[in-house]
Amino acid sequence: MTIIAAADGSALGNPGPAGWSWYIDDDTWAAGGWKKSTNNRGELMAVAELLAATAHRADEELRILCDSQYVINSVTKWMPGWKKKGWKKRDGKPVLNVDILSVIDQLMQGRNVRFEWVKGHAGHEMNEAADERARAAAISFQSGEPANEGPGFPGATKSAELMMAAPGNAGSSETVGASASTSGRAAQGGLFDVAADPVEEVASKVRAAQATLVRAAGKARDGEDARLQFLTKRAALVPADPSAAFPGDFSASRPEVNVVGSTGVAITRGSGWTATSTWDLSSDAVLVAHHLSVHA
Repeated sequence: MTIIAAADGSALGNPGPAGWSWYIDDDTWAAGGWKKSTNNRGELMAVAELLAATAHRADEELRILCDSQYVINSVTKWMPGWKKKGWKKRDGKPVLNVDILSVIDQLMQGRNVRFEWVKGHAGHEMNEAADERARAAAISFQSGEPANEGPGFPGATKSAELMMAAPGNAGSSETVGASASTSGRAAQGGLFDVAADPVEEVASKVRAAQATLVRAAGKARDGEDARLQFLTKRAALVPADPSAAFPGDFSASRPEVNVVGSTGVAITRGSGWTATSTWDLSSDAVLVAHHLSVHA
């Protein structure tokens, strides 16, 4: 049997209130989102949550209808090259959204997953249904109302969002090494397979760089923003305004660290927000991206 589902994301402002949704039929779908995020993260999260929701049916083919060439190319074309280059793009910059991509990698291990591109906003019934629900979730977050999360998939026991937060999974605290497959077997050729040594030395480099960023953000709130401007001058910031990208309680939580080749990712979670800071570790640590997602 083949499971056929559409996955889509939506953002009002990009970045702005954002939503994601996967859809099989009116009785089998799910949606969610954030108060502030991007369309690409919504598209990726829809795929990640669909894979998680169907993980207990891993012996069946999963056909994903998607209108995002970014998502399809990321998963089916670019990942092998990224891995060979130390999880970097052709221009040498670290790949963005690795926190979600790492979960997608885990959940695809050992599964028969096929992506099919469909043109968005062209009357495709399942795509339109997913788009409608993703946009509704974004609107709910915009208005401060609870989003309709949908009925979900019967028998589902996994959540991509929980996997992103759980210790021992890629993207969580100081996780360095191969990701696990959904069946519990060691992943072979997974995107996050890296040498285990020297784990602590590399992870410490990320923590030290992140600590510098935290201190700079604190000084910027006190009116001394020169250091923060220096640290972020080569980085892609979401939101673009540094005063909005670093919340007031940014220093309150210890970051979770993940290292992939010469790229380090520090994930900091606060009250209603998640910040993902991506560092280039090929020489001195350089911040290349910082993304703040606001949940409520």
